Formats: sequence, C-alpha cells, structure tokens
Amino acid sequence: MSLKSIMRELKEMKEGIGSISKRGGESKVWRSRTRSHVAPDRAPTESESVEQSPWANLPPELLLDIIQRVEESETAWPARAVVVFCAAVCRSWREITKEIVQTPEQCGRLTFPISLKQPGPHESPIQCYIRRDRATSTYLLFYGLVPSEGESDKLLLAARKVRRATCTDFVISLVADDFSRASYTYVGKLRSNFFGTKFTIHDSQPPCDSIIPSSTRSSRRFHSKQVFPKLSSSNYNIGTITYELNVLRTRGPRRMHCVLHSIPMSSIQEGGTAPTPLAFRQSFDEQLSPLISSKGKEPVTNPSSPTLPATPLHPLGSGEPLTLKNKAPRWHEQLQCWCLNFKGRVTVASVKNFQLVAAVEPSHNVSPEEQEKVILQFGKIGKDIFTMDYRYPLSAFQAFAICLSSFDTKPACE
Repeated sequence: MSLKSIMRELKEMKEGIGSISKRGGESKVWRSRTRSHVAPDRAPTESESVEQSPWANLPPELLLDIIQRVEESETAWPARAVVVFCAAVCRSWREITKEIVQTPEQCGRLTFPISLKQPGPHESPIQCYIRRDRATSTYLLFYGLVPSEGESDKLLLAARKVRRATCTDFVISLVADDFSRASYTYVGKLRSNFFGTKFTIHDSQPPCDSIIPSSTRSSRRFHSKQVFPKLSSSNYNIGTITYELNVLRTRGPRRMHCVLHSIPMSSIQEGGTAPTPLAFRQSFDEQLSPLISSKGKEPVTNPSSPTLPATPLHPLGSGEPLTLKNKAPRWHEQLQCWCLNFKGRVTVASVKNFQLVAAVEPSHNVSPEEQEKVILQFGKIGKDIFTMDYRYPLSAFQAFAICLSSFDTKPACE
C-alpha cells in the first residue's frame, strides 16, 4: 500500500473515529476540537483496545513503519492533524505514535497539547502570532508566521481578559469558547496587581519534580445534578513578571524582568536541561466523559474558596531560577525613536514591542552566545495582530503568558 493511499484513508478516518469507538457523542466533540486547536491528549479506555477494526490489528512492525512515514511527511499544520488522527485510532496506535513523535525541543514542531507545556527548540524559534479581539477581550495564539487568507491556521491557546476590583486576570485555555477553570481545557492564568506593574503566572499543573503544596481550589459549588470530583482547579505559581516604574517617562521604553521559578538557570548552561512534562496531570479521557453528559453546563467556583498559592514552585535540586530581561534598544537619530532588530518579524512601532534575553552574572558560567540569544520576542505587525517567537527553554504557554502581560494597562510604566 502506497503512502498516498495510507494518508487518504487516515484522513477519511477523521469522520469515522466516532463509529469505530461506538461513541457518537464523543466523536462530535473530537471533530469540533481538531478543526480549531491541537486535539486533546485523551487516553483511550479499555474498550477501545479491543476494537474489531482492521487498522487496530496491524502487525507492530508494519504499524511502526506507517506512523513513522506519516510523521515524517506531515510536518506542518493543518496536514499534521493526520498524526493526531493516528493517535486516535486505538490504544496500540496511540502508544506507538507517542513514541515516535518528538518534543518541540527535539524536532521544532508542535503536535499534541502537551507540546504547549514543553520547551521550544534551541536554534530556530517557533513562530506564532496573536490576534486581539477588543470587543470580547480575548487573545488567540495561532501557529504560523502571519495570518493566512483562508483562516486555516492552527489555534494553540486562547486567553480572556477579566477585570476585577483589585487586579486583572488573563484566563488561558486550549479553546476559544471555554474559559472555565473547571474545564479540562483550562491550562493556567496570568494575574496582575492593581497598578499593572507585577504579574504572576499560574499553571494548572505543577512543574516537573517539584514539591506540591496542599493549597488548591478544592472548595466548589456545583449545579444540583452535576458533581465532577475529578475536575479540580489548581493554580501553581511558576513565574513572576515585573515592570519597572517610569512615571516621568525618563527611562525610555518599558523595562521588564521575568523570573521563571519552574526553569532553573542551569538549563541555559552547557549540558543543562529544562523541565519537560510528558503528559497532563489528568488524562483527557477522564475529564471528557463528565463534560459530555453535562451538555455544556459547568461547575461554578465558590467565591469563598482559598486564594491562590503564594509560594512559587521550584523543581527539586534546580537552584537559582531563570531570569529574563529586556534586550537593550538603541536610539535611532534619524527616526528619533528606540529601535531593535526583529529580523523582519515586527513592522509597526509600539510600546508593547520587546525582546527578552537571559539576565546572567559572570558566576553563572553562561556562554556569550547564550547571553545574546533572544529567547522571546513580541511585536506588532498590524491592527490587533502581533507576532510571538519563542525558543528553548520557554514553552508556548509560558511565552504566551509573558506576552499577555504587555496588553494590560500600565499607567505607572509609560
């Protein structure tokens, strides 16, 4: 069987996954999700491992060869969705697909949702863009250089801005239509102080190999016919973003410092590694089942529940956390403005534009090349359109949270 015929049949399976698994309701949710965002990393149930489909009974050697060829041929979205379809056939397909698909740090590509929590590649950055919707206060992160005409770009993450009396929250989700912290699509949040000068990044799951405090949001109020004990909304402090005060506007552009408690400074040293989660804390299969039966109704968070954990989480034995700072711009005499070399990825002057590099000391033993390497850059290219390029050791989620802090009002910093 040729590779083209295999690809054609795999694409046809997009409409047949529901009939194979005998669960039509779940197949509708799956199809709607795969069209708009990276598909949920849901683990199949035991019943799915004994399917009577001929695809499920392929010899392991042949199956390995098929998935390897599919993974190597489909490197860009939306064609890469076929790799996700392979993982949705049955348990055996899923296990082999997970073994073949590499992390973004290794291959520079995003495939499963957990890729959004894994570090980016060392050399070429992963290039994305953010679309802002002022009417709904939402921010959508897409995978791609610039917006395409057909609007077929892959949605990676979405955030909604929620103003409160003393702070502002950016709730981050895998989808653009569900920002409930009780949902399986919730991945974290960004919270600012009253003046918009300090932001805290909260993750829905603890960092790898970290000590987990017991302070989580477990006190909840549910609808009378809905009790979902498996859906727990936890928030772990993994980073802090601070903007320097500039009330008199005498210090030039914004200055920010990012302390990432979940990433050690040793990660950018020679031979260092960054924490890389391999799976979400709870399987999406466990979380998806009660959501389907709820018909869209969601638990409501109890306003009297405990506050977010104030103590940052550090990976065990990590030492000093990684700190990022603004790359210093230069003053352009002819243009009479501050300038940075974005290598063509930013085309509109804006106070929000920035580049972040590692803030290191001589004692850190970091090479000069690593010190000059731009880890995250963000800038404007059009009305409500911004580019976001990130690389190791940041993940897409961490980079998106840092960029969201630039959208909040900062009267004391500019």
